[in-house]
Amino acid sequence: MTQPQWLSLATLGGMMALFLWGRFRYDVTAVIALLFAIAIGVVSPKAAFTGFSDDIVVIVGSALVLSAAVQRSGMIELALQSLAQRIRRPQGQMLALSAAVGVSSGFIKNVGALAMLMPGAVQMARRNKASPSLYLMPMAFASLLGGLTTLIGTSPNIIVSRVREEMTGEPFRMFDYLPTGLALLVMGLAFLSVGWRLLPTDRKAAQGMSEAINIGAYVIEATVTDGSPISGITVAEFVERHENEIEVAGLLRGDMRGEVDPSTHIRKGDVLILSGEPNLLERVVGADRLALAGAEEAGQGHADGIGVIEAVIHADSALIGRTAGRLQMRERLGLNLLAISREGETIASKPGNTVLQAGDVIVLQGPLDTMPARLAEMGALPLAERKIGLGSRRTRWLPLVILAAAMVSAGTGFMPAALAFFAAAGLTVITGALPADEAYKAIEWPILIMLAALIPVSESLQTTGASDVIARLLADLAVQLPAWGAVALILVAAMAVTPFLNNAATVLVMAPIAGVFAEQLHYRPEAFLIATAIGAGCDFLTPIGHQCNTLVLGPGGYRFGDYARLGAPLSVLVVALGTPLILWFWPL
Repeated sequence: MTQPQWLSLATLGGMMALFLWGRFRYDVTAVIALLFAIAIGVVSPKAAFTGFSDDIVVIVGSALVLSAAVQRSGMIELALQSLAQRIRRPQGQMLALSAAVGVSSGFIKNVGALAMLMPGAVQMARRNKASPSLYLMPMAFASLLGGLTTLIGTSPNIIVSRVREEMTGEPFRMFDYLPTGLALLVMGLAFLSVGWRLLPTDRKAAQGMSEAINIGAYVIEATVTDGSPISGITVAEFVERHENEIEVAGLLRGDMRGEVDPSTHIRKGDVLILSGEPNLLERVVGADRLALAGAEEAGQGHADGIGVIEAVIHADSALIGRTAGRLQMRERLGLNLLAISREGETIASKPGNTVLQAGDVIVLQGPLDTMPARLAEMGALPLAERKIGLGSRRTRWLPLVILAAAMVSAGTGFMPAALAFFAAAGLTVITGALPADEAYKAIEWPILIMLAALIPVSESLQTTGASDVIARLLADLAVQLPAWGAVALILVAAMAVTPFLNNAATVLVMAPIAGVFAEQLHYRPEAFLIATAIGAGCDFLTPIGHQCNTLVLGPGGYRFGDYARLGAPLSVLVVALGTPLILWFWPL
């Protein structure tokens, strides 16, 4: 081996040691590796920043923006809500949730699909008096399998596509991953339908800030709009429609006031005073096409810089004993009072006409840059770690149409994938489907920095010939193996490295090696690249190898060893069934 090859491998080994040590975050570790590679001459200064302009970074960033827009639309949540009303058993709900997140992960980034459906899973668990641990780990594993079905489902697929293009001149297209990915997803769901029994049922989530605050039901004012599906049904039917989890505290129609009669039919233009949990109220407003009082004043419902904050009223607040209407909160301060919560009491009047008391929790909408100062002036304390979607305007179908157009454009070759998804991400912002500030928040900058920094380091393995050396060593091991054994070797190697490197970093390192490995054995590279992507996307053994696993760790109350209880047999199935599937659809 030459000195550059030794140095390149030393850089790789040092980077893996830093990942294992965990002293630095993965993006910082990638930057350290890049700087070290430049210092020792493995990466030239001219090539140091080529990763920032790479198509991979553009596609991943754009996919994150599109995922956020689809998540904000609420369409998948509505479909899930309808499904949950038909399935009552916890096991059936778990399977339905896992299937929903698996299918969704093919169209939006898997971690975004999981985050979108997690609140619904926790609510179902609470309703069934079951532990969220029954739902969340199967959903996380399904999201990993679902991400294998399309180009944009997970970052490794995008990276592998680029490697194939470099080797053969043709990248993997949008749905080239579908045959193997869909078969593995179906297999995984079949296993989870019986394997959930391996999960512990006594796990409890650590109490977060939202639970510690223990806020009661909110009260909002909403108007029945033209075309609302609840127009013509009775109040009792409306409450039953939402599984008796909301309360109609008041119905205002002309001179109609007082106690609500359950047999009263709801009409267009009626003002409903609704009480319930904020996430549920948000879904009610969206699903039933209700107009939340004050939410669209001055176009604020979709303007950039406009947001929603929860706050609790101090004992010495100037708001005590007054109403938002008397204070002219909207006119003088530019703030809309959307909802009120008061411990131990159901408020039956409009939020704007309710006399405020110390300890009331209020939901205010307004300019985020000035709202903290306004709250301080009024004697209200913002609540930490509380995200409320009330008052945010949602465009239902537009993000899905834009995403579908991008997928068709990229899948048919009409437009390069990077351009198609960048244009789609731009359209979601231009059309207002996703405000610009939310688009920037949706981008996981540490992931992009890691990708951009590791691309030159990964390419150094090829330019110095170090990847050829590793591939020859693997080829020597595989020379006596049948073809399926060689593919399985790459699949297991990628699966073994992922918990320590991060799935994107694993592919950046392993994909070039897998390609050269295939050449050494005189095979076509596609099967080995697909095996690398599948192995990197299937970390079922630890909570640290993939963000989806980490995301459910706290809410599910899991311990480190819980993942292997369900994940080890699933990993064996992926290797046992994935290897013949790869060879069937991608013959050597």
